[in-house]
Amino acid sequence: MEPRGMKKWRPFATMPEQYIGLKEMINKQAEVAQPVLTEEQMEQINFTLIEALHTNKQVYLTYYKKGQCITETGFIQFVDSLGNLFIFIDDVFELKNKMRLSELIDVRLA
Repeated sequence: MEPRGMKKWRPFATMPEQYIGLKEMINKQAEVAQPVLTEEQMEQINFTLIEALHTNKQVYLTYYKKGQCITETGFIQFVDSLGNLFIFIDDVFELKNKMRLSELIDVRLA
């Protein structure tokens, strides 16, 4: 008699649409609303961005994207407050990332 092994689970994998739907529901439950920043918080973020740009220090960036708050480390390369964007180089893959300043939640020097 041959053991069934993983074959016994195959009937449950016949509906991949169900797994996709469940994953979407779990992701929607984990979503959070974008925090609203005060003027003082925005000024502090602006000051920290400019300081990190001029001193070339590493920063912790917390930003809002698709219902989640994400924190990354990197170096600020360019800040355009009139155009509402900035460019940073992430620490892991050393890729340039262009983001809007309105997506930023918090910036701290490393």
